[in-house]
Amino acid sequence: MFGLAPPWLLSSRGTPVADALVLSHPEQVERLRLACPEAAPTAVLAGDPCFDRMLAARPHRERFRRALGVRPGQRLVLLNSTWNSESLFGDGDEVPGDGWCGGDVIAALLDRVADEFPVDEYRFAAVLHPNIWHGHGPGQIRAWLDRARRGGLALIDPLTGWRQALLAADAVIGDHGSVTFYAAALGTPVLLGAVPLHALDPDAPVSAFMREAPRLDPDASLAAQIDEVIGSHRRLPGPAEFTTSVPGESAVRLRKLFYSMMGAPEPARPASLEPLPLPGYEAGTVTVPLRVLTRVLGPGEVAVSRWAGLRPAAGPDHGGELHVAVHEDTREVDRLELADVIFRDGEPDDPRFGSPSLWTAEVLRRHRGCSLAAYVTGPSECVVRVRGEEPLRMVAVPDAGTEDVSGADPAAYASALHAWLASDSREPVTSRARLARAVADGLVLRTGDRLHRVRVGPLTPPGPVS
Repeated sequence: MFGLAPPWLLSSRGTPVADALVLSHPEQVERLRLACPEAAPTAVLAGDPCFDRMLAARPHRERFRRALGVRPGQRLVLLNSTWNSESLFGDGDEVPGDGWCGGDVIAALLDRVADEFPVDEYRFAAVLHPNIWHGHGPGQIRAWLDRARRGGLALIDPLTGWRQALLAADAVIGDHGSVTFYAAALGTPVLLGAVPLHALDPDAPVSAFMREAPRLDPDASLAAQIDEVIGSHRRLPGPAEFTTSVPGESAVRLRKLFYSMMGAPEPARPASLEPLPLPGYEAGTVTVPLRVLTRVLGPGEVAVSRWAGLRPAAGPDHGGELHVAVHEDTREVDRLELADVIFRDGEPDDPRFGSPSLWTAEVLRRHRGCSLAAYVTGPSECVVRVRGEEPLRMVAVPDAGTEDVSGADPAAYASALHAWLASDSREPVTSRARLARAVADGLVLRTGDRLHRVRVGPLTPPGPVS
């Protein structure tokens, strides 16, 4: 029983090392009484301040999602691992009959993520226990996860950002660590990728949770399992019940305890916890080459599905056309010469690039096989240049009755325009005529089950006639 055994709690003289042992639930008090009766008198039931901070921050979930670059309609899947060899990030061998996937599951998952999940429909993030960072070193962790990060994975700070990421998540793939248990306590769908039951006390709440929660099947479609665990989610009562028996009360109880131990009166002001801060913005820019599957659904309407994997689950055999879109900052620089669309993101007045107009012209001169260049200037707009044409601005149109223009990645707008201009239609219409129609009527692109309307127009609107 981790943390409750006599070697943790008693001095060499057999007396408690702590004056007060803070516990969050009566179940823990009873376990302490059985495991180390000498320390039982020091037990104080004071709740869980970490969980209380998350409960208080729930109203800010959408802000946390936007901070992680999660767009409307995207699902955020969080990969979480505790620190030992039997964790999701561990390298242990499978234990027969234990139901544990084993063998560095996260590495295998990340390869499948790139192949099975289109980047405009799913966002992935990883929370790794601080001991993983300490044991291997930050440089090694980032090196191991380098391609996944270039494919859009957000690597969350293990000390300051994991609670916000947990609140933002639509699903969690985890193990027997506390973060996975917190996710279940919050009501988030959980899929277990590592289940080392042999390492857990069979009477502990986490062990019961491990036996009841759905498990990852390494031989089945990961995308289908994520959709299933979200669509058929049934909240398990155990984690919420046993995380704390006094939700929202930890600040009051802890301050009362601390001041009583000091023998001082409590302040008159209410006891409170520090609110969870809003993390910095992480756009999740994908710099690995993207395979883009497109289908023209009708006049000015294009379905776009972009994949970061080497062997994406979708392809031309599923219908539609395939082209390659590459970020200018890609490490695979040889792929720039094969790209149909080259894009980048940055401030429109960044002096290093002159202007979006100059940058797009330079890219098309340098890469003769590229048909379209796109400079993403903000979360809902970009400047594009079709070879042989003047630059254009593409801007998301707000949904009716709202001011929200957030939607698909503007680099996907560029791929939709490229597909519309290159489509092999029965209409005897030239590419230039198609471009004129896009400028007149705009474009509609579909990512997953969401429609995004985009206005296409000249870079500088014409001024009044004098």
